[in-house]
Amino acid sequence: MGEHRATLAAVAARAGVSPSTASLAFSGSGPVADATRERVLAAARELGYAGPDPMARSLRRGRSGIVGAVVGERLLYAFRDPVAVALLDGIAEALSPSGTGLLLLSGDAQHGGPTTEQVSRMPVDAVVFATCGRDDDPLLDLFLSRGVPVVAVDGPDRPDVTLLDIDDYGGAAELARHVASLGHHRVAVAALPLRLDGRRGLVDDARRADIGFVDCRARLDGTEDVFGPVPVVEARSNVVEEGELAARLLLAAPQRPTAIIAQSDLLAVGVIRAAESLGLRVPDDLTVVGYDGIDTPWLGERVLTTVVQPITEKGRLTGRMVTELLEGEQPSNVHLPVQLRVGTTSAPPPA
Repeated sequence: MGEHRATLAAVAARAGVSPSTASLAFSGSGPVADATRERVLAAARELGYAGPDPMARSLRRGRSGIVGAVVGERLLYAFRDPVAVALLDGIAEALSPSGTGLLLLSGDAQHGGPTTEQVSRMPVDAVVFATCGRDDDPLLDLFLSRGVPVVAVDGPDRPDVTLLDIDDYGGAAELARHVASLGHHRVAVAALPLRLDGRRGLVDDARRADIGFVDCRARLDGTEDVFGPVPVVEARSNVVEEGELAARLLLAAPQRPTAIIAQSDLLAVGVIRAAESLGLRVPDDLTVVGYDGIDTPWLGERVLTTVVQPITEKGRLTGRMVTELLEGEQPSNVHLPVQLRVGTTSAPPPA
């Protein structure tokens, strides 16, 4: 004989109350006397009833209680990126009081990202493009076509999307002016992935015209508006090892750069590792600067010269913007400032 799952109606009958009163006793949202609530909970314990099905309750409210968070790269890389981890933590913290959970989704269709069919059936109340979605991201159009509200962090930048970004251009330009003020003229860039297609290496004019991410484009524009066109090597992903590979290409040039501007702190750490493995001293022989302001324990006592962005604040603000959308409000776009931090990895070029 099979086991019968206890129901709310059975609990109500055991406690001698109506099913609606039993439901209010579980939710804690209605005017139920303490003695009545305790009687309902005691009946539930006796019958082995754990409470109303949260999915069914969500569907009755027209909500799933789930917010999708699209991460631009493979989830493996996201968990290795302190910026992505801190951002997601801030979002989760802001959503927690509403009982909303995060569903992590890879934006990389080649490595586990959701299919069109999966997106069409995915029970999400809203979606956050957490790490720089492309302006032409097909996932974005799919969610918008379903009427799912979207908040984008650093992109995509489109009128039908609520945007939270930072002053990527201004931060990159200020960083470039700092490097220029030290006397550097031979400058190169170790760039973040320009698109999620697995490419790595020197960036030509065709690739420049095909940059898919707003932050990459803004950081490169800020640099080149100070120095003019500079050599750029694109990393395949935002990890230290990719910074090493980019640096080896840049430092193999016949006239090697005296400064390398990395578009992230993780890439900058990789640049420093590669330079020192080649016998170059940082900053005596090579200035290396980054972007983000994360902790860099790989560098020991040295402090990376970088642009500091408010990562955790971005996450919390994003979570609040999602909450406002779910409450039927339309939050305004947010543009956050950044700050140059001059450390010990930048100095005048060698004589």
